[in-house]
Amino acid sequence: MVSHIEIGQYIQKLRKEKGLSQKSLAEQLSISFQAVSKWETGESLPDVSVLLDLANILETTTDKLLSAGNVVLKRHRSIQVDHIVEGFKALENLRFYFGEQSPFYQGAIEGINRKMSIDFEHYMKDERYRNTMLAEVIIQY
Repeated sequence: MVSHIEIGQYIQKLRKEKGLSQKSLAEQLSISFQAVSKWETGESLPDVSVLLDLANILETTTDKLLSAGNVVLKRHRSIQVDHIVEGFKALENLRFYFGEQSPFYQGAIEGINRKMSIDFEHYMKDERYRNTMLAEVIIQY
């Protein structure tokens, strides 16, 4: 799996190849230059609402952006977005029915956090982060 830092470094590389400053890229996307800076340092990922425009400006694809330029091998698996969303709901139901402090729920969340290098519960509380995670799951699948 590609880290946020690798994705940020790839965005920075492409931006510099295009001769763009963080400010000019941010202006084209109607966001703050601080957001671009956070991407490039790996502090955050681009919001899904700007991902396609970012890829177009940098003359790449969203797959390449989120894989830090690596080739994403197509697998013979498929998954529907609504099934992923249902999976997220199932994890929320684990918390509700088993309790936030139950070893079963904690073990599931710790496994997700470790495998994906994220704070899953934090991502689930904010719709923007949830959508970003949804995009990552789709790409990784």
